[in-house]
Amino acid sequence: YPIFTDVIKLPNLTELRHEIEVWKKACKSLPGYSRDENTVRAILRKKVYSLENLLKKKLYDIRPSEESYQASLVELSNKYKIRNRSLLVKTGIVLACVIILFFLQSIPNLNLSLGWIAILGAIVLLILADFDEIESVISRVEWSTLLFFAALFVVMEALAELQLLWYIGQLTQDWISAVDENQRLLVAILLVIWVSAIASSFIDNIPFTTVMIKIVITLSNNKELNLPLTPLVYALAFGACLGGNGTLIGASANVVCAGVAEQHGYRFTFMDFFKIGFPVMLLTVTISTGYLLLCHVALDWNS
Repeated sequence: YPIFTDVIKLPNLTELRHEIEVWKKACKSLPGYSRDENTVRAILRKKVYSLENLLKKKLYDIRPSEESYQASLVELSNKYKIRNRSLLVKTGIVLACVIILFFLQSIPNLNLSLGWIAILGAIVLLILADFDEIESVISRVEWSTLLFFAALFVVMEALAELQLLWYIGQLTQDWISAVDENQRLLVAILLVIWVSAIASSFIDNIPFTTVMIKIVITLSNNKELNLPLTPLVYALAFGACLGGNGTLIGASANVVCAGVAEQHGYRFTFMDFFKIGFPVMLLTVTISTGYLLLCHVALDWNS
């Protein structure tokens, strides 16, 4: 009797899953550029949420059996099979060419740019995939995020030209040189990791790290300071990486995530991110600082 019940209910579950997918596609098809579209998307999300709860309830009420298990396997195989093999072949060829060009980029005489390789690969794949759908695909691009990055890189280049980043690095070096010789490694680790973390929270960490690498190498090569290179590199890596979690503009991934979330109706501001991200950044940098001080100051793992 339970087996017979499973077989009877299974088509209903399949239809319900299909209905959920249809509503999800309808929700994603709305770009969300106007208030009316956002209102419709909110209604569609509520519909999807109610159907998913209904599906969970039905799945909970049904006892699993061998027949239903086999039917589920067949359903999954039909649902997630490759439906467009020609697109798969085109994507694989373009991806292979892009990866090969990435490796060839290091050859001096070719003068290849990583950015141009990536964008040309994307354009070629758009043309090969479906030329008629290019306009609809381009309309879904996060142009606001791309413009933000363009403006951010302009600001960072201006800061580099004004020598602000170099000034921060030189100030860090002067502070390390001013302390006692026995405490220089401890102070150097503290300054490098925390200066990198705070600076990377409010300015892009890529140009800042580029400048700080030169400062770290200069500190290590200074015979008067006598500082090992390894703990300074780790301090810079931890600080620049974890510091990007402090604010919304601290890392490129944060901005992209915010843009995608806003496109799907989940908008959060700079302060919303700051209230959670900055305390998490402080905690993770504190843990990293304790680890570096334990390994490279207390245990002297500097060889």
